[in-house]
Amino acid sequence: MAVIARERGVTRPRETVSSQSWRGWGGKALVYLVLIVVGALFVAPFVWMVSGSLQNIGDIFRWPPQWIPRNPSLDNYARFFKAQRIGQFFFNSAYVAVAVTFLQLLFASLAAYAFAKRQFPGRDALFLLTLGTMMIPGQVTLIPTYIILKHIPFFGGNDWLGQGGHGWLDSYWGLIIPQGASAFAIFLLRQYMRTIPNDLLDAARIDGASELRIWAQIVMPLCRPALAALGIFTFTYQWDNFYWPLVIVSSEELRTLPLGLALFVVRNRTAWDLLMAGSVVATLPVLIVFLIFQRHFVRGIAMSGLK
Repeated sequence: MAVIARERGVTRPRETVSSQSWRGWGGKALVYLVLIVVGALFVAPFVWMVSGSLQNIGDIFRWPPQWIPRNPSLDNYARFFKAQRIGQFFFNSAYVAVAVTFLQLLFASLAAYAFAKRQFPGRDALFLLTLGTMMIPGQVTLIPTYIILKHIPFFGGNDWLGQGGHGWLDSYWGLIIPQGASAFAIFLLRQYMRTIPNDLLDAARIDGASELRIWAQIVMPLCRPALAALGIFTFTYQWDNFYWPLVIVSSEELRTLPLGLALFVVRNRTAWDLLMAGSVVATLPVLIVFLIFQRHFVRGIAMSGLK
C-alpha cells in the first residue's frame, strides 16, 4: 500500500506519523511505569528487612522510616546466631531441601520419560490419574500419611507389625521420603521431554543403547533447563516449608529454619531487630539458588508449556 501511495503521489501527513509515534512511546512509558511501581511494591519489604537487620530496634521504629541505616552494624546477626541453634536449623533445612530436590529430580525424570517416550497399555490413563492427584489438597492426606509414618516397621522402636514406637515421626525419614515424589514435577518434565525428537532416541536404540542409558546420557542432558526450573521450584518450596515439619518434628534438634524462626518469635516477641536478621539469613539461600539458575529457569518454563 505504501508503494501504491508513492506511485500515485500521495504522502502520509507528518502529523499522523508523529501522533502514532507519540502514542507508541506513551504506551510503552505507561507500561514501564506500572511495572516499576509494582516491582517497587514487591521489593520494598525485602529492602526494609535488610535495612532493619542493620539497625538497632530504636532506629527501626523511627518516623519517618530510614531506608538507609545511619550507623549500619552486623550486631543483630551476631546476637541472633548466639540466641538460637541457627547452625543446626540451617543444616536441617539444607539437608532436607537438597535431599527432597534430588529425589524429585530422579523419580520425576524416570516417570516423565516413561510417560513421554515409552509406549505401554494404559499410559495416558495412568498419566491422567497422576495429574488427578494434584487436585487433592494436602490437608486431606495429612492424617493418613501421619498414621502410615507412625507405623513403619523396624523404625523408631516399632516391631515388624509397626507397633510400639513412633516410626518415621520426628526423623529425617519422615521429613524427606513423603516429599520425594510430585505429580507436578512429573508433568513439568514430561511436557519438556515431549519436545525431544523421537528419531534421536530411535537412533540410540538401533546402536544398542538400553532405555536406562538413553535416559541418562541423552534425555537428561537435553532436559537441563527443565531440571533447573524444577530444582528451583522444589528447593524453594522445601526450604520455606513450615507446615509439614511442624506436624512431623517434635524435638528441637530436627527443627528446620522456618520452624526455628517461628519458635524464636514465640520466645522473643519484641526482638524485631534479631528477627529481621534471621529472616535475611533464611532468605539468602533461595535467592542465591535462583540467581545461579535463573537463565535455565526461564528457558525451562518457556519450553515446558507452563505459561
